[in-house]
Formats: sequence, structure tokens, C-alpha cells
Amino acid sequence: MIVLDLCCDREHRFEAWFASSEAFETQRSTHLVTCPHCGSSDIRRLPSAPYVQTSSHSAPAAPASPDPQAIATRLMEALRSAAARSEDVGERFAEEARRIHYGDSEERAIRGKAGREEMIELIDEGIPILPVPPDKDDMH
Repeated sequence: MIVLDLCCDREHRFEAWFASSEAFETQRSTHLVTCPHCGSSDIRRLPSAPYVQTSSHSAPAAPASPDPQAIATRLMEALRSAAARSEDVGERFAEEARRIHYGDSEERAIRGKAGREEMIELIDEGIPILPVPPDKDDMH
């Protein structure tokens, strides 16, 4: 795991953990990395120095345990923000996801409705989908 210093196009600075530099680039290029402050997906990596422990320095203090509720809240905000920036294709979600996956339609972020069986079929076909619970304001 690596920790990267990142910045969005609005100059919000933040850190994020990735399995590798390649994992960061892959996620960034598919707009999966977003600013926790404003939701922008225009992210760049900032220069950072690696941590090197020497005998004259003590080990760094362990970071404070993250609050699971705060993490869940930030994650849901990021997911809903990404969904809000996507095209709503409604009941045609499964059909349009397949068209995009197989190159029959332009690649773009979409959202819509799909039944359980449709979602399983999409996943079985290797089409990445992510169910996002509706915002409280969207519920009837």
C-alpha cells in the first residue's frame, strides 16, 4: 500500500491510499478518484518524499483510528456525488451498460435502474457496476 498526496483542479489537497502507483493511475483515468471536498475527478498527484526510518529516528506514531461512521458518510457522499454527475438512462441501464462495455456507445458515466437478475448478468459479463442507495431526498 502507498499513500499519495493528491490535489484537485480547485487546489483542494488530500491524501489517499492505493495498492500501487499503477492502481492510482487506473482509478484516476476512469474517474474513480474524486476530491473529498468538492467531488471533482480532475485529480493530480503531488510530489512527496518517501518515509525512510533510520536508527536515529523513532517509528512514527500510529495514526488515530478512523471513525467508521465518518468513513461511511464520506463514501456515501462521494458515491452520490458521482451518481449526480452521471447520465440517467432509467430502465435502459442494463442495455446501455452493455452497449458502452462492448463499444457500441460512447464511454460515459451512467446511472439507472436494474433488477437483481440484470445486475448479476452484467457482473457475470465483466461489466463493472455499483449499486448506490438513493439519497434520503430521493426516497418516496
